[in-house]
Amino acid sequence: MRLNELLKEYDVILASASPRRKELMQFICPNFRVIPADCGEAVPEALNPAEVAGFLSYQKCECISQVYGSAVVIGCDTVVLTEDNVILGKPKNDGDAARMLRMLSGKVHRVDTGVTLCHGGKTQTFTVSTRVWFRELDEETIADYIATGEPADKAGAYGIQGRGSLLVEKIEGDFYNVVGMPISEIAVRLRDFLS
Repeated sequence: MRLNELLKEYDVILASASPRRKELMQFICPNFRVIPADCGEAVPEALNPAEVAGFLSYQKCECISQVYGSAVVIGCDTVVLTEDNVILGKPKNDGDAARMLRMLSGKVHRVDTGVTLCHGGKTQTFTVSTRVWFRELDEETIADYIATGEPADKAGAYGIQGRGSLLVEKIEGDFYNVVGMPISEIAVRLRDFLS
């Protein structure tokens, strides 16, 4: 059975407020609800940076799944990790965005998106990673990009699907993972998860 036919039998919920994820989710399932998880993003200090995205996606998914137990809930969280395994979240302000962009300038970083699927007491969490090479950025380029307002709500202070694409030299892995939702992997996993 095709995935979109299979999903017609379920109440599907995307546990995310991200407009980018909402748009991408439509490729997987044309009929779904968006119910953002309001469960905070506190991470235990002992957690390995490579486990953070999966941990946060699980928290979001579980938070919504507890209320909507019969639904298929999909939770996602994306983190940007520098070469030194420093996690870059969403910038607090323009100065913080500039700091992050300087850290990424001329270097390779990793984007991890954790995804959790919940349904009927069953849960599956996985993480997809993509490597991203940034061009060397001068201060003028950084200031011009921040002035667009695009970095404000994005992990690592850039959006590869927008003007942030001009900062990127190349990627290795799933483009949509960097946007925030590895839709190809989710579609494959979701079909197996519900079968």
